[in-house]
Amino acid sequence: MVFKRLLLICCCFLFSAQVFGSYILIPMDEQQSNHLKAYGISYWVLQKEIEVDWLLNYRGGSFLFKYYQQFENELIIRGISYQVISDAQSQQILGEIASPASNTDVMKLEKYPKIAVYSPKSKQPWDDAVTLVLTYAEIPYDVIFDEELMEDKLSTYDWLHLHHEDFTGQYGRFYRSYKNAPWYIEQQREFEASARKHGFNKVSHLKLAVAKKIRDFVAGGGFLFAMCSATDTYDIALSADGVDICERMFDGDGMDPRAQQKLNYDNTFAFFDFKLDKNPYNYEFSNIDMQYPERGLKESNDYFNLFEFSAKWDPIPTMLTQNHTRVIKGFYGQTTSYRKALVKPDVVVMGENKEISEAKYIHGIFGKGFWTFYGGHDPEDYQHLVGEEPTDLNLHPNSPGYRLILNNILFPAAKKKKQKT
Repeated sequence: MVFKRLLLICCCFLFSAQVFGSYILIPMDEQQSNHLKAYGISYWVLQKEIEVDWLLNYRGGSFLFKYYQQFENELIIRGISYQVISDAQSQQILGEIASPASNTDVMKLEKYPKIAVYSPKSKQPWDDAVTLVLTYAEIPYDVIFDEELMEDKLSTYDWLHLHHEDFTGQYGRFYRSYKNAPWYIEQQREFEASARKHGFNKVSHLKLAVAKKIRDFVAGGGFLFAMCSATDTYDIALSADGVDICERMFDGDGMDPRAQQKLNYDNTFAFFDFKLDKNPYNYEFSNIDMQYPERGLKESNDYFNLFEFSAKWDPIPTMLTQNHTRVIKGFYGQTTSYRKALVKPDVVVMGENKEISEAKYIHGIFGKGFWTFYGGHDPEDYQHLVGEEPTDLNLHPNSPGYRLILNNILFPAAKKKKQKT
């Protein structure tokens, strides 16, 4: 009799353990010890062919997936806060999220995206915030550049990142300050050799061809994420198709004197009616970028606000703005932010500083694909300079600015839902 009672107790204990250990919830509110690595573990679970529920607007955009001991062990190793909950508890959470009275929804992540980062193979004198956070979060990626794009290898990826690049062929407008620097001289040599290899007599022509390859990638259903100078120079390059906007020190001949009048804004993703900066010694490419001193801000009062979107009706911008705070510290870059008056009307502004009419974080649709532009260079380094040491993300595991980057990483994994009308 005693033996049977013990056996019954053991069975009940095992049954309870199975019931109460059915799911893992990763909270993404202020209770999370490492927000950035939480994205990495979600990506890792997708690699194991297990679906992940992204709980939009629920506790900062939490993640929910089936419990396996292997997953819990990995969460402990990576130092991520989590809760083991029962099937009944998970159903209760999903019921709350489904309520019409709640601005929440579930986005099912089904397949991990294959990630490419556009960057020269040679070492650059600056770091890239996206590669920093991908490495820290333990999310794998491939580095590709002009050669891979010209050989049409981009189609093998789901997601492409552009950062501190110049698609206009003006070498980042670094001529005045760095024309004698070894890295600048070597970069110019490499880019010119690459242009010749692919049948172009100017670097600007190669970069335009690359920009069109990226445009076609997005049109076909790809996901593009860009930061810093890659954002505005990409649109400028597309607008200047067939127009020489480079001065002699960049391509051997002068700029077309009527270049401004010949720009075609219909070709661009995000911006229109912008004016080129015709002085090749200036650091700026156009008036798209909001820069010092016109912004009138300093580090202590430089912030931007994230919009809160309807999770049930606007799932895409909702995914891209998941965070544990709606107010985020600003940060500079060669392209810091965007003059709102020059942002196309159909572009979704997801983060802005309304007081000075600047957009910081914007998104749009092109063809079957999507693009996101994020102004600034490094969310945890207010004014990152050429040659500075990269940011140590071990010091910033809960960075809301870096979270926006990782929202974009998981976005392509989402199951496409029928658009509500």
